[in-house]
Amino acid sequence: MYEPMKKYYVYILSSISGTLYTGMTNDLERRIWEHKGGEIPGFTQKYKAKKLVYFEDTGSVKSAIAREKQIKGWVRQKKIELVETMNPKWEDLSREGLKKANSEK
Repeated sequence: MYEPMKKYYVYILSSISGTLYTGMTNDLERRIWEHKGGEIPGFTQKYKAKKLVYFEDTGSVKSAIAREKQIKGWVRQKKIELVETMNPKWEDLSREGLKKANSEK
């Protein structure tokens, strides 16, 4: 029986003040809703990092964890450059994704 490949996501959130947070998940939409709702205690709750500015996916949890650690080890400028490859205007990417999901219902 064919099993579809599971996706894992590495993402970057930004706060209004520009604080960046890098995380990983197997359910990007759920995780972003948790961040936006302040449901996850810690860094993102404290700094109000709620705007999804970058994400990428992979089919392996190991590669997602490795990529998250790699990005977390970068200097801020390198993270900014990565975000701007996908999102030069620093828009909230979760808004477009949520609009699309809602229109398909």
